[in-house]
Amino acid sequence: MKKVFLISSFLLMTTLLIAQDIDLPLPQTRGGMPLNEALFRRSTAREFSTAKLPIQQISDLLWCANGINRTDGKRTAPSARNAQEIDIYVLMPTGTYLYNPAENKLVFISNEDLRPVTSHSDFAKDAPIMLLFVANYDKMKGFDDNGREFYGATDAGYVSQNVYLYCAANNLNTVVMGHIYRDDIKAALQFNGKAVLAQCVGFPVE
Repeated sequence: MKKVFLISSFLLMTTLLIAQDIDLPLPQTRGGMPLNEALFRRSTAREFSTAKLPIQQISDLLWCANGINRTDGKRTAPSARNAQEIDIYVLMPTGTYLYNPAENKLVFISNEDLRPVTSHSDFAKDAPIMLLFVANYDKMKGFDDNGREFYGATDAGYVSQNVYLYCAANNLNTVVMGHIYRDDIKAALQFNGKAVLAQCVGFPVE
């Protein structure tokens, strides 16, 4: 009986640890590989180790993707009319989070592993992190339907390229996916907008 209680307590504590926001360490914003070399190394890879990325690397990755790089709050990726409409959801085996660049944290969304909901590709189940780029229509006031569709796709592409360059400079594998289950992931996350792209990131297979 005592053993069952201890196991139950451990599982409860584990759940509580997972079901909370994650404060990220400050991103490393200096140094790194020269841009031309990163462009030379930029590539797509669909094989991933299941090893977890260190929290510092997750912070650096997200900052490069679409973090704040100026005191006025503007980002590493451009956006139409500075709408900053691309939200990055971070999908991991332990749950789903929303990147908050202003507070440099992962905001807890769900305990559910939504990687299989987003893509049925085998490699998507192995990659320790899947980034989901969502055009948040609440941030696109004044855009018509065509504008939301066009600029949401364009701006998501900028973010994806930033991820590609970070991965090239840090010996990580990555692949961007346009064929995703947009209706399913929108139903799961309940956002007002469009899931434009997903991108898997992880270490190469040894």
